[in-house]
Amino acid sequence: MRIRSPNQLPCTARCGTQTVMLIKTIILILLVLVLISLAAGMVTLIKDRNKTDRTVKFLTLRIALSVSLFVLLIVSFFMGWIQPHGLLPPGS
Repeated sequence: MRIRSPNQLPCTARCGTQTVMLIKTIILILLVLVLISLAAGMVTLIKDRNKTDRTVKFLTLRIALSVSLFVLLIVSFFMGWIQPHGLLPPGS
């Protein structure tokens, strides 16, 4: 059996499950906020009929949230807070 260095251990072994759950919760909240912003932009587009700039503000907010979510995912991956995996468990 090969001994792993601390950097090769999964994050739950190094930084605890609280950090992992916090990151996953933040990711989920950002995803929900992106969807809410998208829905709000659609509603204002239908109601305002391009008379105000509220639609542009909601869509700008959605883009900012999406970019911040993407950056958080990249940072979390490189810090070891999240681990990529396939849809099926190994060996199935």
